Amino acid sequence: MSTLFERPEDRPLADRLRPASLDQVVGQDHLLGGDGPLGRMLGAGRLTSIILWGPPGCGKTTIARLLAERTRLHFEPLSAVFSGVADLRKVFEAAKGRKAVGQGTLLFVDEIHRFNRAQQDGFLPFVEDGTVVLVGATTENPSFELNGALLSRTQVLVLKRLDEAALDALIDRAEALLGHALPLDRDGRAALQAMADGDGRYFLNLIEALSTLPPQPVLDAAGLAQVVQKRAPAYDKDREGHYNLISALHKSLRGSDTDAALYWMARMLDGGEDPLFIARRLTRFAVEDIGLADPGAVQQALAAWDVYERLGSPEGELALAQLVIYLGTAPKSNAAYMAFKAAMRSAKQTGSLTPPMHILNAPTKMMKELGYGQGYQYDHDQADGFSGQNYFPDGMERQQFYRPVERGFEREVGKRLDYWARLRSKKG
Repeated sequence: MSTLFERPEDRPLADRLRPASLDQVVGQDHLLGGDGPLGRMLGAGRLTSIILWGPPGCGKTTIARLLAERTRLHFEPLSAVFSGVADLRKVFEAAKGRKAVGQGTLLFVDEIHRFNRAQQDGFLPFVEDGTVVLVGATTENPSFELNGALLSRTQVLVLKRLDEAALDALIDRAEALLGHALPLDRDGRAALQAMADGDGRYFLNLIEALSTLPPQPVLDAAGLAQVVQKRAPAYDKDREGHYNLISALHKSLRGSDTDAALYWMARMLDGGEDPLFIARRLTRFAVEDIGLADPGAVQQALAAWDVYERLGSPEGELALAQLVIYLGTAPKSNAAYMAFKAAMRSAKQTGSLTPPMHILNAPTKMMKELGYGQGYQYDHDQADGFSGQNYFPDGMERQQFYRPVERGFEREVGKRLDYWARLRSKKG
């Protein structure tokens, strides 16, 4: 609520851009369209109690407020985080009074899952007799967080995280309200959307933070990251020799120069380096630079680490030397390391896409009715033990992160992957 001395431009951008009608809500057409459940309710002129389940910033509070306006119900907001039994009693008494004079009440309960089971039961008589139309909002799975009695008297509606089209609409509205474009090129806009991860409120807060920047320079994805994220702290320059020697050891091993690697480890030990630090870095090398080319490398690393901890210095240092020789002479592959990095990049770009419905478990009746687990094929029941189903999120193209090399054990792994790829293609 604005005050007498508050200017409109002093309010947060997310508040100024809050939709004034349901047709301005973005990203939830599956609920608000004419064929959607809320669209049908409004078309029939009768709103029933509902639970809005969705991620943060997808419009749950806004939809509840606009539903109240559209149906001419008194809007009564309540937060389960800050409210107790006494607050609920006051709300229900006031709703009874309004009902007596012909005025209905839409009771919006944010974070409804925060109420315990007994408090949830307290809603039941007032929902049943029409004292209130309950609209609960939650980011948690109602099957696990709300009791069965309340679920049986409400309809659960699933809201979606805001997709690219919805975020495009928000940024267009923001730029129109601000009166100027944001200093972002195409890649910068895409990176801004990725940072939002489907959260419209956070997205508008990012836009507001960028709105005060000068029109030049125009930021790409890297420039945007510098503006909205802090730089990582620098290394301690006083120990540069420490990092130089461990780098020399690591790169000598990567280059399969076992003798040079032994020399650099000896230099580190002679300089007073903690042998357990060396053991840790050698274990990292085993998984980063050898990986599945020799799956035994990480076993050898852990064994040497354990031996040193048991024997101590100087006897335990021989175990580290033996490990350096093993790692230096092993076949090398960073395929697993690169696969993980690629998967992390993809995860950050795609945000919170949900798994396809057929691979979701459905432990409750409501989840089964929503389509959880429908169409799943149990791979062990197939003749070749392989169903070939899609396990990536819907709307995301299949990715190949792991590309094994033609060295060591990974040559055999590559044959297995090729076999499954042929089966997947055949099953279509």
